[in-house]
Amino acid sequence: MNRTGRTLLMSGGSRGIGLAIALAAARRGANVILLAKTDTPHPRLTGTIHAAAAEIEAAGGQALAVVGDVRDETSVQQAVERGVDRFGGIDIVVNNASALALDGTDTLTMKQFDLMTDIQLRGTYLLTSKALPHLREGTNPHILSLSPPLNLPPAWLGAHPAYTMAKYGMTLLTLGWAAEYAEHGIAANCLWPETYIATDAVKNILGGDTAMDRARSPEIVADAAVKIVERPAKACTGNTFLDVEVLREARVTDLSTYSGKAEIEYDIFVDRPR
Repeated sequence: MNRTGRTLLMSGGSRGIGLAIALAAARRGANVILLAKTDTPHPRLTGTIHAAAAEIEAAGGQALAVVGDVRDETSVQQAVERGVDRFGGIDIVVNNASALALDGTDTLTMKQFDLMTDIQLRGTYLLTSKALPHLREGTNPHILSLSPPLNLPPAWLGAHPAYTMAKYGMTLLTLGWAAEYAEHGIAANCLWPETYIATDAVKNILGGDTAMDRARSPEIVADAAVKIVERPAKACTGNTFLDVEVLREARVTDLSTYSGKAEIEYDIFVDRPR
């Protein structure tokens, strides 16, 4: 990245895994376009898009903060156009924005259902489709979606069908783009954490401080993400990676720097070792 000044367009990124990926890219000299809603501090969420942009620039990259909603076509088009005007193109798209609700079908509200499908499916499709004309002209172009492998046993399918459908839909879109744009040299891959990651979602929804103690740091996903998008696009596409698999292939075997305070908890859609 630092040799090319590649430009990364990301949905979300004000905090958590998205911000960690943006910072890892910035340390390699990347330009980062953030499209996110958090314009002002939120009582339950850390950071804002403006604070994230400042961190990216402090890390060595260039940042453009676009306040908007990935579900809204005008917001997405504005982020793409402003990013291209500022940096000259787009080389990487990271579909990071997501909503999480693990309720069962008899309790999940339609508002929650619509939010997840609108962000995960509509938002992923919108951001990628609007960026595609620029990816075609990009340097080593990559699409990276933070979505899981398609793990289909009943235990996963029946646990939280609405959330599963929304996340698996991101994966299916991404694998579809890998096939659709293979001849154009645009890579499309998915990345998912093996374990819980210490984010606001884990703290607020999946178990508070106890869950955070059993989570790895967002940097493990970020380090895997930059290794994926640095691979030759034509040789690395159509994959559903776990973060640890990418790092092992890169000969990173000591994961202790990412570990929490207790025994790790495997993430949703990741089978426990037998």
